[in-house]
Amino acid sequence: MLQQLKNRNFYIILGADLLFFAASLILAYGLRFSLAIPPQEWARIRFLLPFLLPTKAIVFYFMGVYRGMWRYTSIPDALRLAKASILATLTLMTALTIGQQFMGYSRAVFVSDCIFTLFFCSGFRIAIRIVGTNKHSLLKFWDRGEDDSLPVRHVRLLIIGAGDAAASIIREIHGDPRSRYDVVACIDDDSHKHGQTLLEVPVRGPIHKLLFFVNRFQADEILIAMPSVVGEEMRQVVGACKASGLPFKTLPSLGLLVDGKVTVNDVREVEYEDILGRPPVQLDYAGIGRCLTGKTVAVTGAGGSIGSELCRQILRFKPASLVLIEANEFNLYRIERELLIENRFDALRTVMGRVQDRALMANVFDKYRPHAVFHAAACKHVPMVELNPWEGVANNVAGSLTLMDVAEEYGVERFVQVSTDKAVRPTNVMGASKRVAEIALQSRAPGKTRFMAVRFGNVLGSSGSVIPLFRQQIQAGGPVTVTHPEMTRYFMMIPEACQLILQAGAMGEGGEIFILEMGTPVKIADMARDMIRLSGKVPDQDIQIVYTGLRPGEKLYEELITQGEGIVATAHEKIMVLKRNGMDLDSAEPDRRIREQISRLSAAAGTFDASKIKAVLKDIVPEYSPANHAPSA
Repeated sequence: MLQQLKNRNFYIILGADLLFFAASLILAYGLRFSLAIPPQEWARIRFLLPFLLPTKAIVFYFMGVYRGMWRYTSIPDALRLAKASILATLTLMTALTIGQQFMGYSRAVFVSDCIFTLFFCSGFRIAIRIVGTNKHSLLKFWDRGEDDSLPVRHVRLLIIGAGDAAASIIREIHGDPRSRYDVVACIDDDSHKHGQTLLEVPVRGPIHKLLFFVNRFQADEILIAMPSVVGEEMRQVVGACKASGLPFKTLPSLGLLVDGKVTVNDVREVEYEDILGRPPVQLDYAGIGRCLTGKTVAVTGAGGSIGSELCRQILRFKPASLVLIEANEFNLYRIERELLIENRFDALRTVMGRVQDRALMANVFDKYRPHAVFHAAACKHVPMVELNPWEGVANNVAGSLTLMDVAEEYGVERFVQVSTDKAVRPTNVMGASKRVAEIALQSRAPGKTRFMAVRFGNVLGSSGSVIPLFRQQIQAGGPVTVTHPEMTRYFMMIPEACQLILQAGAMGEGGEIFILEMGTPVKIADMARDMIRLSGKVPDQDIQIVYTGLRPGEKLYEELITQGEGIVATAHEKIMVLKRNGMDLDSAEPDRRIREQISRLSAAAGTFDASKIKAVLKDIVPEYSPANHAPSA
């Protein structure tokens, strides 16, 4: 509050309010006596003013009325002003009742005074906002050309959508005199909005007549402000924008807007993720909060695509501290900087090292005592692991087992392992190694630590995935390489996957493998064509698509469950669960057997012989069908 006393504008507003306070009291008496105020009432006014002015000023000050930025006066400011006016009036009436039993004073005068005070003070602030918002318009009206900092030419912006997102964008543009945009119209399919205005911007429609409205309003650019629209509907909107020939941008989907707020800074190019068709995830925030809020949470692979997004999502639940475990130095530095600077979260504990280093993991868990662990560290690039299977075994199998043992030893409450659909009837070392880790997790006897795995398909935009590769190839002018015309994959977006991982982690009782609902599989060739079209090019004309053949360990179709696995629905519509298959949880035999098998697998990995590694993997995972083209070291 002391900072306000150094602000010149504070004294200007305070001076105006003091005049309004005096005028309100006089007008209240004038209203009470039909503008013919008797001399004795003037005496009461002169008696009241020395007490009324400082009382109202003090109440307004401590109620925070003067903390607002006058150019951005809003409904919360008006409510605060109303509360302050009422409190000041009640304070004066109470003082008069105590001091003079309210003899000779009219209650109607004080009610009117309160109303006049609210009217004058709020009206003054609204006038400041109007003048501040339309400063550049006023300058143009008076032809004041000396302010060279204002935009010379405005871009006529047409917004598709007339909801809350559009209103936020319009309000921000109107509030920025230096914005280069003029919003000329909003287009919406809701016929009830047609002919109305949104913050003085006309609303028209429907969207399929976009070209007509582009010409009518002489638009220069288009903004798609419909964050809740996905899938086929988004495809149609994008198609209409392309037909108009104007440049167009969009806002992220609701699932990508972590805080749910929309600003001009969120505007970006339309990407493939926008037309994928994944609806927003509904989360049990209370249930997740019970597992994370106020607790220490550890994330392995914290600098990777999944791990870094998990960190961002976890911060929404206000953990006491976050332990970042990462083997890659630069990735660890990058996520630490982001969480410190952008998210302003300083309760970070950074650990650079590998999860298979038992001594290091034991030291970390002993030092920080995490309540929940999200294990996202893995070797996941299928062809690379196929060519270097020993590293896949060391990281995905030995590392996972080590981390599970340390978590149980140090009393971790929940351990969530990130798995993959490639663990289902695997044809590659990466998938087989992740399946071994699943078996090891489900073989553990129940205890204090609840172990669970989350299995899902590909995530769009993750490191090493097909989306960044296609973008690079399109920017280079092609060709875009696809391994096979019939190859399909399940896809979801990184934030959606991480939200569901947190949800599954909160639901688990121990020993489950959760399956995320992945929707309909997408043809990779169709994805390539969509991305080429989004770039403004024509597939097979401007940019060629070349088929290169399956890579080592790849298969045409991915699956989420193996035939015979018992899949059960959960309380969440996007999460299913696999029950244990015939394991005797009262016996230590399953755990002992898988440890012996992993010990043999690690010994095979130590020989750097791919054929030996695959043979042991085949013993552990009978449904594993290895490819025969991965060489020994």
